[in-house]
Amino acid sequence: MDVPPPGPQRRWTVLLRWPLLIPQYVVLALLGIAAFFVTVAGWFAALFLGRLPDPIASFLGKYLAYETRIAAGSMLLVDRYPPFALTAPDYPVRIELRPTSLNRLAMLFRLILMIPAAIIANLAATGWFAIGWIFWIIGIVRGRLPGPVFGATAAVARYRMRFGAYASMLTPVYPKGLLGDAPAAGEKAASATRPLVLDTPAKVLVWVFLVLGLVAQVGSRDGGYHENGLANTPQVVHLVGRS
Repeated sequence: MDVPPPGPQRRWTVLLRWPLLIPQYVVLALLGIAAFFVTVAGWFAALFLGRLPDPIASFLGKYLAYETRIAAGSMLLVDRYPPFALTAPDYPVRIELRPTSLNRLAMLFRLILMIPAAIIANLAATGWFAIGWIFWIIGIVRGRLPGPVFGATAAVARYRMRFGAYASMLTPVYPKGLLGDAPAAGEKAASATRPLVLDTPAKVLVWVFLVLGLVAQVGSRDGGYHENGLANTPQVVHLVGRS
């Protein structure tokens, strides 16, 4: 995933960022319905062919790129509004997919294999959105994201993109790199996120996202348990009274 370095953002677009993206999420939801059925068809095709058919791979790749552009905008990584298009070569956020063959046995158990990565992606994203309002305020006040916040946010967005690519069978490579990439000597950076080298504050933030995501998930389950318990209490009392 390529994202430009953190730069100035217009404060009014940061202020209205999430309401402005509502139409994008409506379109994304509609496309997501189609992507689900295409993914199912692609799974059966990949079991027989050992790869995704080109039309299926093309659509799922474009859908993933569109989803990534919206995610980058909603997470305040870029200021430019994403176009309503599956193909946007001029947009500053881009992903690169490399067509490759798929292991049929791994394909058969893909739903099971992707569970750990799905949990990590969900915890990281939940944790980010739990304190995303703080980054939103920082963006309004400063007109840009601090470096560690940008790096940690980009790491979450990239991991979600990689998980989406793995889940939709666009790659056989298991999602990795949530804590960034190891710096390579002499490697020329293609963008701010390739390679994505995180400093210590950014890595700490990523761990904070994971912990907050875990707390939020446990809290929601615990709240649901007590809510159901309280809701069922009158019924239990009534049954006991009748007996």
